[in-house]
Amino acid sequence: MDTLQAVVIAILQGATELFPVSSLGHAVVLPALLRWGIDQHDPSFLPFLVMLHVGTATALLGFFWRDWWALFIGVIGIGDTHQVQESRRVFLLVVIATIPAVIVGFLLEKFVRGLFASPLVAATFLIVNGVLLLFGERLRQRGQRPLSSLTQMDALTIGIWQCTALIPGMSRSGATIVGGLLRGLNHEGAAHFSFLIATPIILGATVLEVPKLLHESVPAGVLELSVLAAVVAGVTALLSTWFLMRYFRQHDAMALNPFAYYCILAGVVSLGLLVLI
Repeated sequence: MDTLQAVVIAILQGATELFPVSSLGHAVVLPALLRWGIDQHDPSFLPFLVMLHVGTATALLGFFWRDWWALFIGVIGIGDTHQVQESRRVFLLVVIATIPAVIVGFLLEKFVRGLFASPLVAATFLIVNGVLLLFGERLRQRGQRPLSSLTQMDALTIGIWQCTALIPGMSRSGATIVGGLLRGLNHEGAAHFSFLIATPIILGATVLEVPKLLHESVPAGVLELSVLAAVVAGVTALLSTWFLMRYFRQHDAMALNPFAYYCILAGVVSLGLLVLI
């Protein structure tokens, strides 16, 4: 992998991890279309992957630092009674929403990704992801519930939706935002909760890879390239989060449609090109 390829993949990771268009689907399809010949299962790719996740998670922590700080001091009991109770309630919701993906990911991630992680299948599920986003917009509840009204059942439902992201082409953020919309949240609230629960998922995936990394010999130059990619992915993720939160705040009518149309178009074009080449 050369520097240009590393930077392109880092930008792709930083943007598509937050945009509801599937980072994994793009990571599977794009290298195949460009014929880069990158083996993502090669041990030398592992430090690069870990650093991409570190960059993205750092960006999310930085953007939502006030939320995480409030949760931290509330959980340890600092503040007035109401603040402590609310912080602990929200923290519990984040934990509940994270549990399904942790369980399913631990049990089935290798099987699911091994079964579906071909460029043709990933391109097909990009189309499915687009249809899901359109489905979510059409069937969403219009109650405009605030994020503060989220219940444990709401969090569990959103967490179950998050499990679909194990399939390349299905977007984690897209699925969880749709889950939030179907539970009556507006786009901003659904996106806010989606990005909050993304942080432990991304950090958890990173931590799981670290023991493997410690047993691998890192080729010369890979660590430097990985650090560069982490910075690029982090900056891209920070800008993406800022844009999306602003976008969803200003657009609460069919806000997912542009991403849905993009996924359907990208999937159809990718399928055509993959078949032709």
